[in-house]
Amino acid sequence: MLELQHIKKTYHVGDTETKALDDVSVAFREKEFVAVLGPSGSGKTTFLNIIGGLDRYDSGDLLIKGKHTSDFKDSDWDAYRNNSIGFVFQSYNLIGHLSIVANVELGMTLSGVPKEEKHRRALEVLEQVGLKDHLHKRPNQLSGGQMQRVAIARALANDPEILLCDEPTGALDTSTSVQIMDLIQKLSAERLVIMVTHNPQLAEDYADRIIRFQDGHIISDTHPHQERPKPDGFHLKKTKMRFLTALNLSFNNIRTKKGRTFLTAFASSIGIIGIAVILSLSSGFRTTIDDFQTDAMAQFPIVISRQSAEVDMAAMMEQHTQMLEDQDEEAPPEEIILTDPDSTIKMHTNRFTGEYLQYLKNIDPKICSSIGYTRIVSMNMVRKTDSGIIPVSFSSESKDEDGQESSAMSGTMSAIGLSSFPEQLDQEETSYLEKNYDLLAGQYPAAATDLVLVLDSDNTLNKNILENLGFDTEGKESFDFNDLIGAEFKIVSNNDFYSETPYGNYLPTQDYEAMYNSDSGITVRIAGIVRVKENAGIGILNTGIAYSDALSEQVAAMQQESDIVKAQQESSKNVMTMEEISEADKDSLLAVLGGDTTPYAIMLYPATFEQKDQVIQYLDDWNEGKSTDDAVVYTDMVETISSMTGDIMDGITVVLVAFAAISLVVSMIMICIIIYTSVLERTKEIGILRSLGARKKDITHVFDAETFILGLCSGLLGVAIAWLLTFPINSIIASMASLENVAHLQPLHALILVAISTILTMLGGHIPARMASRKDAVEALRSE
Repeated sequence: MLELQHIKKTYHVGDTETKALDDVSVAFREKEFVAVLGPSGSGKTTFLNIIGGLDRYDSGDLLIKGKHTSDFKDSDWDAYRNNSIGFVFQSYNLIGHLSIVANVELGMTLSGVPKEEKHRRALEVLEQVGLKDHLHKRPNQLSGGQMQRVAIARALANDPEILLCDEPTGALDTSTSVQIMDLIQKLSAERLVIMVTHNPQLAEDYADRIIRFQDGHIISDTHPHQERPKPDGFHLKKTKMRFLTALNLSFNNIRTKKGRTFLTAFASSIGIIGIAVILSLSSGFRTTIDDFQTDAMAQFPIVISRQSAEVDMAAMMEQHTQMLEDQDEEAPPEEIILTDPDSTIKMHTNRFTGEYLQYLKNIDPKICSSIGYTRIVSMNMVRKTDSGIIPVSFSSESKDEDGQESSAMSGTMSAIGLSSFPEQLDQEETSYLEKNYDLLAGQYPAAATDLVLVLDSDNTLNKNILENLGFDTEGKESFDFNDLIGAEFKIVSNNDFYSETPYGNYLPTQDYEAMYNSDSGITVRIAGIVRVKENAGIGILNTGIAYSDALSEQVAAMQQESDIVKAQQESSKNVMTMEEISEADKDSLLAVLGGDTTPYAIMLYPATFEQKDQVIQYLDDWNEGKSTDDAVVYTDMVETISSMTGDIMDGITVVLVAFAAISLVVSMIMICIIIYTSVLERTKEIGILRSLGARKKDITHVFDAETFILGLCSGLLGVAIAWLLTFPINSIIASMASLENVAHLQPLHALILVAISTILTMLGGHIPARMASRKDAVEALRSE
């Protein structure tokens, strides 16, 4: 039973008219056709509002199956409308962008009916109202009578207890009105039908019971009903709209406005396009830089030298701060201010113990492909030529008129730098030379005594190198490879190369024939001629002769027990010049003479750029727990360069993205305006959804779903346009800077930008979405 009783409060109708309902007590049987008659717009509107719970009224108490509605929450009213009442409106109130089947399914969707059951029930009620042949149509493709039938089918879909009809024939012609009234009368056999009308003829022809209202009072009731009080037996099934349903509603609405949707999405995507292009260029340039750094890995290995300079950042910052303070003061006119650069640099001596050298050799070859050593042992060499035995060297220095090299130590120091190629740790991998250098003639070194001649990328070579190797370059502009391949040289021992003078010092002898014929020397030969590969970046080897570290070790082993080395070890003077020398200079001279086999510097070449950090970690593990003096300091040139370039790229990217992000804020404001316009356009749809039991938060979800679709579309459109722009951008950059495929949009960046676009758009549209949820349902239904 539904009962309206004892209302003694003022009730507001619309914005101006005020009516009072005094001592009203009305009860309805479950199966009855009740016509509520009253002057147009007064009692009808009041009764509809109270029965439907669509409006806010002051302290009215509606008793539904013994339950007082004064205790109802908004969610209870929503559930009540969805489960208990089916509304048939005078103006149909169908959602135009949905099919008639979807219109009928909507109420069942809110009550959580499964998809298959919902569709079956919708087809069943549409067939029941005579629309079996029109299931594929939309509301705007139907006549007025057919649209009213759809409204009736929608009202019946959830099998409500009450069918509430508001002037169901008010917008229909006479013949169609008769058909609709006959259908409604037939439905009253299964449920209570309440028809509110001001047409007495309709009431007389169809109703079982007629209640007349005037000025808010019941003036007559043809069949009053008395019902004994009942316990509370009313149970409400809460309604809920899934976000997928909200998406479907909004998508169908947006689909009817394709042009506006596209322009809105495009305008919103401008900021995304700008940021995406910036990130594409930033990512591309960073990739290009990383590729270059990877190619240059061999040139800039992790270097461990005996003497390492460390910058004291604290001291440097203090000095810099002091300098800035001094700039604010006037400098003395006749004074020079001195600075000490040594105060910011600390020299550290690395101790290359046998244990440490073995530790380096034990590094995992999977992370460190090769290791190179620089030793400063001198190569005392002679060569047999057509003109006899002559002294030769690996130097690139020119000779003076006396045939002496312009740099006194050029021959002995030829090994300093990168004249020896790295030793391959992983024997299963291709050797360093084979990986980075093309073989032009001969073969790659197979033994320690095999040398290679390294040419520039254009096959050029300093002629001094060939002259110092004993080749006649007079009048020649080029050499045939075959003239050089197989050329032999003899590395002479110190005992054959130096002799002690009567004064007790040692000087080179001039008996080159004896040197060459000595059995103690080491014969080496040019095995191949190589040139750095195009895709290898910059090679680490100097042009000229390159050899393996194994050869340096052999030479050092040969010289270690020589007389000059022993004499130098026991003397505090330079045994060649007899001048006093420091301990450090003595150590250096012993290394040159072959008395010290410890490397001067060690270079580690990570297998890949990414594995550099693992090599660094391996080196740091050695220093763990050791004092500062015992720690071994290394220099990571790649990290220095990549860090510097990375910081520059990051700075530029942040600034450009910040500028581009301004347009995102503008887009968010624009979306807010667009959604507010959509709220105004869909006001009636809001009222329809509320009458079907949609909650306020469901209305919010509908417009949030619309902003979600717009944000997703604008993000996808922006990313797609930015990706297409990378092609002309790459073409322009390639023509201007000879860099290929610089602009490259990373998939991760694309996904993040789409997410940002969607989130910002939803934030911009959430305010008007909340405004939509607060709209009065009755007023929304009255809007056009």
